[in-house]
Amino acid sequence: MSYEPYDCIDVGSEFCPCHLAETGDCILCSQLAGKDFCDCCNFNGVCIYQEYVSNNFKAKEGRKYYHCKILEKNKLEDNVIILTVGASDKLVSELVYAGSYIFARRPDTETRFDTPISILDTDTRNNTITIAIEIKGTKTKALDLLKLGEELLVKGPFWNGTLGLKNIYKVKNSICLIVARGIGQAPMIPVLKYLHANNNENIVVLDNSPYKNSFVSEYLEKYASKVIQCNTIENGRVTDEFNNILNDLISNNNISLVHCDAADVLNYELMKVVEDMDKNIKYSCCNNAKMCCGEGVCGCCTRINNDLKLRRLCKMQTEPKYVLEGRRIF
Repeated sequence: MSYEPYDCIDVGSEFCPCHLAETGDCILCSQLAGKDFCDCCNFNGVCIYQEYVSNNFKAKEGRKYYHCKILEKNKLEDNVIILTVGASDKLVSELVYAGSYIFARRPDTETRFDTPISILDTDTRNNTITIAIEIKGTKTKALDLLKLGEELLVKGPFWNGTLGLKNIYKVKNSICLIVARGIGQAPMIPVLKYLHANNNENIVVLDNSPYKNSFVSEYLEKYASKVIQCNTIENGRVTDEFNNILNDLISNNNISLVHCDAADVLNYELMKVVEDMDKNIKYSCCNNAKMCCGEGVCGCCTRINNDLKLRRLCKMQTEPKYVLEGRRIF
């Protein structure tokens, strides 16, 4: 595998240096990763070691919990709910970026009920956050018990919900292809809004499976120039229908970026198809790492591929291929 340019999503923020610096596991700083010399893999204009020294050789204070009142609750299907909650202007403004997510739980539950949930939308005028929750297990079933007017305990902001963010930030005045399946429609919206704000034409391929209908139609009307609905994947492979659509779109449009919000099996298969068709097209996708703390401490997000490199995916920002290639995803 080629050289991997990577970054830490928190570098230069109020949360850096984090607890990884205290244990010699910093993602970027060589001296805070156990080495005796300065050899930053990707200098961002901020010396993490100097920040650590200035903070009395301690980690900065981590994310805080916020009590957010539920302003709207809509149950779209048997296992999908949309919550809109009121939050502080600071928290809302920090969650406007593509890849933003939070940890949420009921105030009467323990921290082990913290659930990572992608941001669907933010409203900085009214200071609200909107999230879509797929009811699947104990944590999300506990959230479904919350009623209108009650409080949701929110921890944030977190930002590494998307891999390949640099590709999204760079594209302007171009044509972009966005693919989303199931609950992946939620993290697609901030990406769609950002690309639209940079004068990009957005073509969306939407797979509602396993739902009957889309829950983001109003956003697609605003930010997408074209929406194509189809079944994207079957038995772990891109369907012939979707493959033909991709061939047509890539052949007849000068597409600069393909972005996918789906399970890793589709993220990976789509990435391979796009590479085979045109290696100049940039690629990004949602980050489906299993997250528990969001700070790289618990180890749930760590992944080691064939290159034997440890990646803490709740913090490490990299190209999707370095995460998806060389691992078993079926």
